[in-house]
Amino acid sequence: MKEKIIIKATELFLTLGFKSVTMDDIANEMGISKKTIYVHFKNKTKLVEEVTFNLFNIICEDIDHVYENSENPIEELYDIKMLVMNHLKNEKTSPQYQLKKYYPAIFDQLKYKQFEVMHESVKESLAKGMDTKLFRADIDVDFISRMYFNGMMGIKDRSIFPNKLFTVEYLMESYLEYHLRAIVTEKGLKILNNFINNNKS
Repeated sequence: MKEKIIIKATELFLTLGFKSVTMDDIANEMGISKKTIYVHFKNKTKLVEEVTFNLFNIICEDIDHVYENSENPIEELYDIKMLVMNHLKNEKTSPQYQLKKYYPAIFDQLKYKQFEVMHESVKESLAKGMDTKLFRADIDVDFISRMYFNGMMGIKDRSIFPNKLFTVEYLMESYLEYHLRAIVTEKGLKILNNFINNNKS
């Protein structure tokens, strides 16, 4: 039952937002009593925490599959972007923004975990790009990895990039291109340009 509650709560939180979904809403959607939810989660904050880290772990596992099966580190980043957006329902409810606003302690834990995972995986991806001569040999891998994470977090700041001006899709596409153009070689640039041209919607 606990797993079922997490699955339904994840769906509702991502569709309607962490703030607006109540324990009553989840119970009604599942056709169970609210008491049943409280058997497994002492309060809504605990449920939000479990949902957040369960989704994080699922996304991490899927990203590992992308790394294992990607053609090259350029397409890899775009594949990961699509995967994350699919998981987060295109971020229509801005889950990270809502976490930061309403559940700051959970947001801080998540950000730390995201950095730990992303920092290492991006460093590996950068090294792969350098080995295959798609990325410049003179880049500072540790610095670029940290900048990439910082930029990815930064574009989610609605006070700087309001959703009435920028869609999440546009921000992620533009930031990826910005990031890659700064580090690719001529060989990498050809692959990047071809990929962008072939995937224009």
